Amino acid sequence: MTVIAASPEEEVDVLVPSQDFNGDVEPMEVIGQGESVPTVENQPVTEDPLTGKFSWTIEGFSKVNTRKHYSEIFSVGGFKWRVLLFPKGNNVDHLSLYLDVADSPSLPYGWSRFAQFNLTVVNQYDPKATVKKDTQHQFNVRESDWGFTSFMPLQDLYDPAKGFLVNDSLIVEADVNVRKVVDYWAYDSKKETGFVGLKNQGATCYMNSLLQTLYHLPYFRKAVYHMPTTENDVPSNSIPLALQSLFYKIQYSDSSVATKDLTKSFGWDTYDSFMQHDVQELNRVLSEKLEDKMKGTAVEGTIQQLFEGHHMNYIECINVDYKSTRKESFYDLQLDVKGCKDVYDSFDKYVEVERLEGDNKYHAEQFGLQDAKKGVLFIDFPPVLQLQLKRFEYDFMRDTMVKINDRYEFPLQLDLDREDGKYLSPDADRSVRNLYTLHSVLVHSGGVHGGHYYAFIRPTLSDQWYKFDDERVTKEELKRALEEQYGGEEELPQTNPGFNNTLFKFTKYSNAYMLVYIREADKDKVVCNVDEKDIADHLQIRLKKEQEEKVRKRKEKAEAHLYTIIKVARDVDLSNQIGKDIHFDLVDHDKVCSFRVQKQTLFTQFKEEVARDLGVPVICQRFWLWAKRQNHTYRPNRPLNEHEESQTVGHLKDASNKAYNAELKLFLEVYLPNPTQGLVAPPEKTKEDILLFFKLYNPEKEELCYVGRSFVKGGGRPTDILEKLNEMAGFAPTEEIQLYEEIKFEPNVMCEHIDKKATFKASQLEDGDILCYQKALTREEEESYRYPDVPSFLEYIRNRQVVHFRHLEKPKEDEFCLELSKQHTYDDVVERVATRLGLEDPSKVRLTSHNCYSQQPKPQPIKYRGVEHLSDMLVHYNQTSDVLYFEALDLPLPELQGLKTLKVAFHNSKTEELSVHNIRLPKQSTVGDVIVELKDKVEISSPKAELRILEVFYHKIYKIFPLNEKIENINDQYWTLRAEEIPEEEKDLGAHDRLIHVYHFSRDASQNHMVQNFGEPFFLVVHETETLAEVKQCIQRKLEIPYEEFSKWNFAFVSLGRPEYLQDSDVVASRFLKRDTYGAWEHYLGLEHTDSTPKRSHTSNQNRHNFEKPVKIYN
Repeated sequence: MTVIAASPEEEVDVLVPSQDFNGDVEPMEVIGQGESVPTVENQPVTEDPLTGKFSWTIEGFSKVNTRKHYSEIFSVGGFKWRVLLFPKGNNVDHLSLYLDVADSPSLPYGWSRFAQFNLTVVNQYDPKATVKKDTQHQFNVRESDWGFTSFMPLQDLYDPAKGFLVNDSLIVEADVNVRKVVDYWAYDSKKETGFVGLKNQGATCYMNSLLQTLYHLPYFRKAVYHMPTTENDVPSNSIPLALQSLFYKIQYSDSSVATKDLTKSFGWDTYDSFMQHDVQELNRVLSEKLEDKMKGTAVEGTIQQLFEGHHMNYIECINVDYKSTRKESFYDLQLDVKGCKDVYDSFDKYVEVERLEGDNKYHAEQFGLQDAKKGVLFIDFPPVLQLQLKRFEYDFMRDTMVKINDRYEFPLQLDLDREDGKYLSPDADRSVRNLYTLHSVLVHSGGVHGGHYYAFIRPTLSDQWYKFDDERVTKEELKRALEEQYGGEEELPQTNPGFNNTLFKFTKYSNAYMLVYIREADKDKVVCNVDEKDIADHLQIRLKKEQEEKVRKRKEKAEAHLYTIIKVARDVDLSNQIGKDIHFDLVDHDKVCSFRVQKQTLFTQFKEEVARDLGVPVICQRFWLWAKRQNHTYRPNRPLNEHEESQTVGHLKDASNKAYNAELKLFLEVYLPNPTQGLVAPPEKTKEDILLFFKLYNPEKEELCYVGRSFVKGGGRPTDILEKLNEMAGFAPTEEIQLYEEIKFEPNVMCEHIDKKATFKASQLEDGDILCYQKALTREEEESYRYPDVPSFLEYIRNRQVVHFRHLEKPKEDEFCLELSKQHTYDDVVERVATRLGLEDPSKVRLTSHNCYSQQPKPQPIKYRGVEHLSDMLVHYNQTSDVLYFEALDLPLPELQGLKTLKVAFHNSKTEELSVHNIRLPKQSTVGDVIVELKDKVEISSPKAELRILEVFYHKIYKIFPLNEKIENINDQYWTLRAEEIPEEEKDLGAHDRLIHVYHFSRDASQNHMVQNFGEPFFLVVHETETLAEVKQCIQRKLEIPYEEFSKWNFAFVSLGRPEYLQDSDVVASRFLKRDTYGAWEHYLGLEHTDSTPKRSHTSNQNRHNFEKPVKIYN
């Protein structure tokens, strides 16, 4: 173990695998995106922040056989920490890595600590390929560990070629920056600020911050209140009503408000609520949805009136009189952060003029190619201006998303008329003063893989700011909302001021992500008064009832210690439930009569209440206590005695419950004798008397029902009561019956035959036992019924499982359902599926299990006889599913498993895709074998033509496969395999010739002019002295591009994503000094032009499932 001081050196660039977008920040054991409780930035710091770095080398890593593996304890900031690691993943196929408070069980009640930290798995071959992820969290008793459930794929970790596991040794590092904070669990937001917060459903802080911002635009809130809804609407099905309800509760509640009705009205399930999304994306989707819902109502057009502005895209020729313009609307503006010091810089960049000249001239309609200016100017700005700051962008170098934490300033007042209206078009109305005041600052705290959102808002545009952080609202100073959200770096105080220590700079991960400005001229209109007269009467009545119900429940909860809940089960409950809701035991206590009785009430008084409510005279009542037996069954145990019935309800509950339980469960035995006898008390129970309950089984109908109860004598025999049992069942008095005792059902069913000639005592029967009986069957009847006796039927009930089968190609739609048994073998299951599909050969059925967390098929199918029982197919970690996916194969699965199927796209010399082929060969086959197979399927130029197979990914060529490479090592799940003829000129390269990569690319102004590749890449031979002009002719001939279009293309030498534009006279080969075509994909000849190819989804593998979900509002 090594603990070293924080290094002042710059952080090394690291590679975060692009496929790991599921690596959300979350607490241990919670699957899906979790979040920290509200951040503690507003809380007073009681000690200077301290930092430390911990390094942990795990020797013999592959031999670690524990589910959880902890590091040694290390100290940072006066606290004890340790790293928690799941070597095989925490219910995922990724390494799971967390920072853990080592001494959390021994810390005092209410402890809390805040830390910014990053966790690293070191790449021992290439430091730049090291995997590092950062986050921050307030640790407390509920969340004493925090980190990444999907830190990195296990297949990468255990791959010896990747460099993470070297000599079976793994190096994990943790950089920790700690702040000690004061705890504020008892804080009352309404009392302190006048405002309430919103509850977080799991990962909905991004939504909460946006909803608070929209609520505090009163004009918007008033429009929502005026959307037509009726008393018959249900909030969970109506977005307008759900939003009205939410806003009403924010306005009038005293405590934080739940958002579940709103998310249900969006059509979201629990999984959506645990998926963190982009607040900017939600803002657009919600605005579009509300705009649509407002159409045809009194508030139609509100969204446009508040948020819609217009800008003009123009191209203006310099030397001729020609100008092209296009007017577009916007609801928000996306501003660059990278390379800009403040908002004004971003607006300057937004309207920056681009020169179209040289090879990039503009083709004007009647004037041909012309030098021109291209840009954007604003026609008008909206009353409420929403600025989305581009804090996240794609890093092509590292092939992953990154967060831009650069310092970026924004003013309290924003003047968009500055410098004589430099941002405005000639058509803009100059009489409108575009001076804006800052209303809201939405903040993202954390890294690219997860984090936390909150908002700083000044609702009335006064000097007082408020921080809305989920349930917590606090008053804040101006500096907290402005300067401290600029981002950038923060210098940490020296821990030993007496020494000449280098200052340690820490990146500030909390920074502004979205800004909302209100135009001064529209301030009174936007920040208007909203009161109860704006709220529909039915809405007020409904919400006041909800509030009253909430108060009633709160009162009940507060007074719960004064009351006892008594649940009374009766024969009628057993009759109604057995065979319908339940089959085992006697009753579901959640579905019986429930009484809320003051603890000081005498039990005799309670009996009178039962008489009134249930119509059972007190004299006819006898109550039995229930007991949980050692075999986990729950049965009536004994009747209450006179002494117990003379006590209070509270005393009786406490005396009868050994374990703490707020409820008293009773069985009411009602004694209703022959009417001629009148009302009499139940006969006294002797020690010889045993109360038995009886269930009747019908094997023909496969039905079980409750038929009654009876006292028997311990020395008696079942033969003594056969006539009575037949009477209860409606059988003839002499009907032969079979008896069984239902003993238990967990973890396995135990139901044993009862000897009718043995005494009840000899059969070890006691009060509360259950006897099941049925008609005695002939041998022919036994063979004709699926479940001929009680034990087989109960076994069936215990293990029956309705499985929803879905075609793997349509993973959201149920194709059919089958009722199966959890004990069915693999062969049983595929045989039933084959029969349902009409397949003669069950081995041609392939099944895939269901991932309960992602609601998608698992990546790998179930191997032939790879599991024993259906129950094994349905288990996903600690959850059980009822979904399986199926495929109907053209080959038996055992045969297919010995083969490898590769999906190969064949391209012609123009790089056009002609056809796609599935090549299926034995796993030991080579690439050469694939080519032989492919030649029979495609049309080639001549019998002697040679083919090659390339690995293409994101429009770049990464590899030419050697002919002798084994196909079992080729993974076509993520890459495209492309086959093509080898051109003749490549077969005979001269000593100074170069085989170079040629890729298409464009540069998007909205993405900082970053290079974005598209289209089909290819190889090209360039000779030593060839100029660009000559190479261009070769390319045009190869691709057969019309001259008019080709003349607009630009050509550049692109190295590591940076283009260097070439002139016709430049010698191309001089830029490419290496002959090696492997690893050369970042150095290529780039063809810059507009991407005119139709967009299509990546379909390299039909079994590849994407777990990223965009924000969708379904209703």
